Amino acid sequence: MRTPQDLERGLAAPEVLGLETRVEIRQAAERLLEEMPEGSGRLVIDLMHTREVDSAGLGALMLIQRLAAERRQTVVLRNPSEEIRFLLTITKLYDLFIVEAEDG
Repeated sequence: MRTPQDLERGLAAPEVLGLETRVEIRQAAERLLEEMPEGSGRLVIDLMHTREVDSAGLGALMLIQRLAAERRQTVVLRNPSEEIRFLLTITKLYDLFIVEAEDG
């Protein structure tokens, strides 16, 4: 029997999600996705403390989402700022993710 811990993993995004941090977050996300059974599970990326995202950071999020999709898993972006939501919208990436506020 699977427990909720099997089905969800969490990752806190860095304050600046960009060129300097893209590899680190992508590798951390990949490890967490691989911990969950293929075909199930949610990776929750908490953006509460993230104040800046550049194109490299968006690219990292897109690669994470692509890997999750290959594994039939879901990526949730939790607590994105209005600026990050706007950036996801104008780059047409918003619909690739489940976007949640802190209260769910």
